[in-house]
Amino acid sequence: MFPILQIGLLAIQVPGLALLIGVWLGLSLTEKESARLQMDAEAVYRLAFVGLISGLIGARLAYAARYLSSYVADPLGLFSLNAATLAPGEGMLIGLAAAVIYGARHKLRLRTTLDALAPAFAVMAVAVALAHLSSGDAFGAAARLPWSIYLWDEYRHPSQVYELIAALGVLGVWWRQRGRSPFGGFSSLLVVALSAAARVFLEAFRGDSLVIAGGWRAAQVGGIAVLAVCLGLMNRWNQEVTP
Repeated sequence: MFPILQIGLLAIQVPGLALLIGVWLGLSLTEKESARLQMDAEAVYRLAFVGLISGLIGARLAYAARYLSSYVADPLGLFSLNAATLAPGEGMLIGLAAAVIYGARHKLRLRTTLDALAPAFAVMAVAVALAHLSSGDAFGAAARLPWSIYLWDEYRHPSQVYELIAALGVLGVWWRQRGRSPFGGFSSLLVVALSAAARVFLEAFRGDSLVIAGGWRAAQVGGIAVLAVCLGLMNRWNQEVTP
């Protein structure tokens, strides 16, 4: 793992840098995709920016609320680029809520806007995987395999590499099918559905999963729910355009 990039006296946290690059690239692709879909690229760019920034701020504040005493002692820790000090679930909900409110106020078309945001979803998944790979977070379950990595005093599945390969695969699928969507909203639903399916599969190789009642992994339950919603919307929206 490579959490710190030392350049002279400057120590750069690689996970945070990966996320920042992901935000920049995701916003850039969203702007270009908006123009291709003949939307107001600037308005969609602002929506994506509002959602991403709100999500990141919300994720940091939610994490800080869990460990309030630590941040009271060190308030500057709120500005850390450490990706491990984020609450991703809360951040996603807060970012989504901010984006929905912005889109509604500016009367942006829902399905076309979602398609314009599809590359941002895909790129951020790659960025998160790179952040995990550099920090050692989201580590794998113990396993003795030819491709196992030695991490945290144990040979493990390289779950971060699995995650990165899956995220790159989803990004590649989006790239190949862009411009051939059978109905509005298909691209975004495809990206989210494939990402959810990947999470359900890859969670089996994780060594840090949150296990809930009955031995279920929380991320797998959430992934199945998201996948079901995406497939349901795909079916419904497709029927609306099928004669």
